[in-house]
Amino acid sequence: MSLGAHLVELRKRLMFAALALLVGMVVAFIIADPVIHLITEPIRIITEKRGDQFSALNFGTITSAFDMRMRIAFSIGLFLSAPVWLWQVWAFIMPGLTRKEIRYTIGFVAAAVPLFFAGCYLGIMIMPHVIELMWSFTPEGGTNFYQAQEYYDFIFKLMIVIGISFVLPVFLVALNLAGIMSGRAILKGWRVAIVIATVFAALATPAADVVSMLMLAGILIVLFFAAAGLSLIFDRRKRKRDAASGILPDPV
Repeated sequence: MSLGAHLVELRKRLMFAALALLVGMVVAFIIADPVIHLITEPIRIITEKRGDQFSALNFGTITSAFDMRMRIAFSIGLFLSAPVWLWQVWAFIMPGLTRKEIRYTIGFVAAAVPLFFAGCYLGIMIMPHVIELMWSFTPEGGTNFYQAQEYYDFIFKLMIVIGISFVLPVFLVALNLAGIMSGRAILKGWRVAIVIATVFAALATPAADVVSMLMLAGILIVLFFAAAGLSLIFDRRKRKRDAASGILPDPV
């Protein structure tokens, strides 16, 4: 295909992806109320514990309520339309890939997408504990009026950060399959991985919420060792194939 044909193809794929995102946003806008009810549950719990009405989600401007719904619609719409726009991206790059690269890419996506959503789900599970813990530091007589935009941004960033952290082990396996890192090299870094996972968990959760921190760090460490184990298995299979084909192993 010529450059012009590639650009036409790219435009067509982008239009389909944008249309799918738009449809997803419309659906998400309609179901925004249950989502808002879910993410504001910690505020209602805090209100019940305080026994007053001095904890609430605050909409400080005329358009802030609509703005929050649009943010929720975009986020959920992006997830709902993911199968469509991911397919459009895949359909655009697939003709330029070899059969082996296609197989690896499918395996990468099949592993990364569920892990990402699992991380987002864990973020939703941790979120109420984080908010309640932070509320516990409010001094006597203080109020907790949470600005809607900042409240939503906190929850969204927490989900995305934890979701991406769950996908990082898949990148380690991808580096191994690409021949950049061996399974032994990945496994040798287990001490550094534990430190990084612990520090990340400490930053992603409040310092006083030890349970959430340990849970997140434990899951990340398990995923790291799973990636190292898979890489060692792939290295072993590669050595067997090389031995069968008469290729000498690398002396290094």
